[in-house]
Amino acid sequence: MGGSGFIGRHIALALLRRGEVVVIADKSPLREMPPADTSRLSFVPCDLGSADWDALLSDGDVIHHYACTTVPETANNDPLGDLDGNVRATVRLLETLRKKRGTRTIFPSSGGTVYGRLRKSPVSEDHPLDPITVYGVSKVAIEKYFGFYRNIHGLDLRVARLSNPYGIGQNPLGKQGAVTTFFDLAMRDQPIEIWGDGSVVRDYIHISDAVDGLLAVLNAPLEGWNDQPVFNIGSGAGTSLREILTVLEERLGRKLNVRYLPGRRFDVPSSVLDIGRARATLGWAPKLAFSAGMDLMMSDYRAKQTAYSTLLPA
Repeated sequence: MGGSGFIGRHIALALLRRGEVVVIADKSPLREMPPADTSRLSFVPCDLGSADWDALLSDGDVIHHYACTTVPETANNDPLGDLDGNVRATVRLLETLRKKRGTRTIFPSSGGTVYGRLRKSPVSEDHPLDPITVYGVSKVAIEKYFGFYRNIHGLDLRVARLSNPYGIGQNPLGKQGAVTTFFDLAMRDQPIEIWGDGSVVRDYIHISDAVDGLLAVLNAPLEGWNDQPVFNIGSGAGTSLREILTVLEERLGRKLNVRYLPGRRFDVPSSVLDIGRARATLGWAPKLAFSAGMDLMMSDYRAKQTAYSTLLPA
């Protein structure tokens, strides 16, 4: 589900290398999919809020739930819309899974918002969940519903708290993803606006590493896992907005046109994920440092890639 979005498209492409894939989304990814990879992909048009999950999930045994109707800004502006479009829709999905049973399901929560203002950094999975945005609140709510349905109904439900993915194919106008937005503006020699002084630090992960991490969470043998399977999936390193600019300037060989605006109250100063649990339990770790990820993004751009980044071998 959500296979037409940035993460979902890349997951679908990776899964096609392993077998057949059914994409349930509001629009088809087929037009942008590499032609050689489309023969084993089926597309079912569907709106998340009105989906007939009983019919849609009659055959599947592995479910990727990447569908989301909001980003942090839009969720804050319309809390009820976020509740109905994401939380309520997910609970309807879980009710279908309760009746169907026998499936594995992964949900990509938000490692950047569920923790709120960090008491320690890097932040591990046992940090209190105290989101300060509606977007983060809804992600926590879905995690809690996952925990309930796992504990009470025995469903195999897994959560990946994903940091900030970037790469070719992410919408630079989507109000989410500073790396992709800055990259797009820099390549078009357009002004870049930064809220605050540029010291805000985030954990950025290239989409190829994000895909590998998500698949590691889904494929791990966790049948004996006593608690809710929750894993941070990120780079494990922090990069400030100013450092993103520096990397871009080094690769372009010129200064960027940057405009600094007043800071925003909901921007957490620093958010970096501790990925020790994923390393120890899943045997997973990202392959690309931030500079290497930017090199790959630049290479994709110059090769005129648009919808899909180069996915590294798992």
